[in-house]
Amino acid sequence: MAKKIKLPLTEDMITELKAGDDVLLSGVLYAARDAAHKRMVEALERGEPLPFDIKGQTIYYTGPASAQPDPPPAAGWMLILPACSSGDSRE
Repeated sequence: MAKKIKLPLTEDMITELKAGDDVLLSGVLYAARDAAHKRMVEALERGEPLPFDIKGQTIYYTGPASAQPDPPPAAGWMLILPACSSGDSRE
């Protein structure tokens, strides 16, 4: 059964999680691809502030990931994307 977690995370929540746990997250979650992560690291290394306080926040890498199922489909590799829903009707 998936663990329901309300973001932002606390230290207690983090220590209870184990690799492979299924989780259902609700709350504010920042999503960024590799270029955004790189820009954030570079800004911090230069001592520049980020546009939001990252302390305690959840930042999720949302780049596409490729996977080849077994057996592979005739077309070859398929693209795997994360599914997210905020419950916001404007999505």
